[in-house]
Order: sequence, then C-alpha cells, then structure tokens
Amino acid sequence: MPRFFSNKRLILLLVGVIVLVALISFSLKDRQNATLPEQIVKDVVGFGQSLFSKPAHFLTGTLDKIDGILNTYEENKHLKARLKEYASTQAELTDVKADNEKLRKIIGKEDSLRDYKPVQATVISRNPDQWEEKIIIDKGEVEGVKKNMAVITSSGLVGKVVLVTPFRATVELLSTENRDFRVAAVIPGEESIFGLIEGYDRDRGELIMKRIDSNFDVKKGQLVESSGLGGIFPKGLLIGEVTEVSTDDYGLTKLAYIRPAADFSMLDHVMVAKRSLVPATGTDGVVADEEEEGEDGS
Repeated sequence: MPRFFSNKRLILLLVGVIVLVALISFSLKDRQNATLPEQIVKDVVGFGQSLFSKPAHFLTGTLDKIDGILNTYEENKHLKARLKEYASTQAELTDVKADNEKLRKIIGKEDSLRDYKPVQATVISRNPDQWEEKIIIDKGEVEGVKKNMAVITSSGLVGKVVLVTPFRATVELLSTENRDFRVAAVIPGEESIFGLIEGYDRDRGELIMKRIDSNFDVKKGQLVESSGLGGIFPKGLLIGEVTEVSTDDYGLTKLAYIRPAADFSMLDHVMVAKRSLVPATGTDGVVADEEEEGEDGS
C-alpha cells in the first residue's frame, strides 16, 4: 500500500510538471488575444496596482510640492537679502555718481574716462582663418561707430574697431597675435597696479599682462580692468582674472597670465563703446598717447 501511494505521488508530480511546461509553452506563443484566465489575472493585478499606485503617486507628488515650496522659500529669502544688498549698492552708486558729477562741474571737466554710450551690434561674419583674430559686426559709421572704439560684451572687454564702413565694422580681438595691440590695464585695490596687456598665449588660452612693477605683490584671483589711460578703452572695463604671476625675461618687471572674462570663441552679440574721447589714429592706447605728445612738442 505505501508503495502504491509512493508511485501515485510520482505520477502526480510528473503530471504537474507536464501541465506546467504546457502552460509555459502556451504563454510564450505569439498570440493576439489573451485567454480568459489571463485576462482575469491581468485585470485583477491591474486593479490592485491602480489601488496602490494612485495613492503612492499622490503622496510622492505632495512630498515633491512640499519640497519645492521649501526650496522656493529658501530661494526667496536669499533673493530678498540680495535685493536689499543690491538696493543699498544702487543707492550708494547713485550718491557716488552725483558727487562725481558735482566735482566734474567744479573743475570744469565734462568728460570722464568711464563715459561711453553702448551701441548694440551683432556679429555677422567671422573668417575661419582668423577665428581668434577678428570679427565683423553689423554697425558702422551710420550708427556713429569709429575706428579705435572699444568693443565689449556683458562679460567684459573683447577688442576694438580697426576698420569702419558706413554699415559694417571690423573688430580686432584681444586674442589677436598682433604684437602692436596693447591695452593699458590696472589691477584695482588699495594701491592700483598698472601694466599692459601685450600678447595672447594660445596654448593656455590666456592674455599676458606685462610691465608690472616688481615692487607690487600681484596675487592669483585678482581682477584686471582697463585703466582708461591709453585713450581708447574706457576706464573700468573688466578684462579678466589673474591666474599666474612670474617675472619677465630680464627679471626687472613682473608679468601675469590673465584668464579673459569674455569668451572670444562664442561671440554673437557685442556692444561698441561709443565715446568722444577716442583718438583718430594709433594702434593702441599707449602709442596713441605718445603720438599726441609728439605732435604737441613739435
């Protein structure tokens, strides 16, 4: 009798395996319609999933909204603090401008090295052979653009106008290899540090500031601006940031590598600094001043 039950269990096991294999093979067939049991199982499982998924999605969405509200609150708090700081800075700047205007009237000086009127322009052409050298913009003499006017972006100084037609102008960039292109620059601080932007290191992608007095301590991270002393570039235009300081070939002065504030390779919209204090001749600010001194002395 036990032997019979043992054989019976074996037979049931074999039948179960056969049925299971048959069901698996049947379910793996490429069928267009599901069987009634499959439909029932899928419907029941789908209904159960919907019962759990909807509350879960609702809870997740609620938590996300709460998190967003908290982040918005923190951002709003930060922006309000910045806005107060901005408002105080604006008020201080307004007072400084008013005082500056009064002082200029007292000494009879109408023009300032910082004064300029921006003329919006779009870059319309760029020679692949001179990609880092020059660009052509869609503003010319008709809009008051003249040779030697500075060209800037919202980030900082990019170059100057070297050729003008009635409706177009060619701009030479600071990244040019023209050795005659110089910019009188300054590192502002408690004691201003003056020098000249002369040259561009293509390997580093940085400008070179030379003729810095060796007595000054130039540090990495300091900002460099146009000094306005050359006569071409308005004072206070951001040029870049000091990344490295060393001595020149003779060891008498220092030179600094400057990371440009503006991206010369991605220029689409620029501004021409239209001003009345622009010399008609001269390859750069320093040369222009020397030429003017020579004319006065002759």
